[in-house]
Amino acid sequence: MAFIVLRYWFVLKKGYHMAFKYSSKTDNFVEEQIDPHKEVIDRVTDLSMLRLFETYLEGCPQLVLQLYTFLGHGQANFSQYVTIVVSCCAISWSTVDYQVALRKSLPDKNLLNGFCPKLTYLFYKLFTLLSWMLSVVLLLFLNVKIAVFLLLLLWFLGILWAFKKQTQFCASIGMEFLYRIVVGFILIFTFFNVKGQNTKFPMSCYYIVRVLATLGILIVLWVCSLSVFTSDYFIPISITIALTLLLGIIFLIVYYGTLHPNRNEETKPDEIDGQSVQRDCRMKYFLME
Repeated sequence: MAFIVLRYWFVLKKGYHMAFKYSSKTDNFVEEQIDPHKEVIDRVTDLSMLRLFETYLEGCPQLVLQLYTFLGHGQANFSQYVTIVVSCCAISWSTVDYQVALRKSLPDKNLLNGFCPKLTYLFYKLFTLLSWMLSVVLLLFLNVKIAVFLLLLLWFLGILWAFKKQTQFCASIGMEFLYRIVVGFILIFTFFNVKGQNTKFPMSCYYIVRVLATLGILIVLWVCSLSVFTSDYFIPISITIALTLLLGIIFLIVYYGTLHPNRNEETKPDEIDGQSVQRDCRMKYFLME
């Protein structure tokens, strides 16, 4: 938390300097090779990435716990419903915010502008996340050990994929290893492009596995009767899982089929959540400073 506060302080300090003290005639700035305006944007993007990591590392476990408590008791007041909805929206919005900020910091990428693309991207993340969260919570009710094993397996596979892609996010090996661990954790809940390369095939595989895993969990739960759920209570949950997953996939297809900023650029990689290769990879300063 203190690290994020320091980041905000540096951004505000730099922004104030640019807004009130910067002059194109200032010798110090003329001599600098780094564009000061771009430096401010880069720092804001770093903050967005920090918020993304913090939201997934803290928000996803908390949301699972909230859903587990809610479904276990079978009753909830209005404030608990609002808390769950706000948590889902906050986690999903963090990916949208980072996508917008990242594209501003990359001169070779089109900006994610317009209300419709952002809203479609948000709904894609929101519905796929909610469907998977509910599936994981139901699996916890069935068998905690199986659920934990599944999550750890997905985390391990995500880390392996990050190593396979040979990410170059940080300056040191230790920080790069930490970055890959965090990315692996995010991949448990949503797809995350770790290197800014074309991800049509791996993303398709990811969500095919997600659909199969969700359907498998639902089938197992229907076969194995759970005393904690009544039939009248379990049916709406199952319908919610299937419906939100379907809506999430539909919004995904709509976004990447018609609204993605790079959909007409055949020569550029399909960047989703990651970074592209740059002349001087500014992202290496993200965990180092």
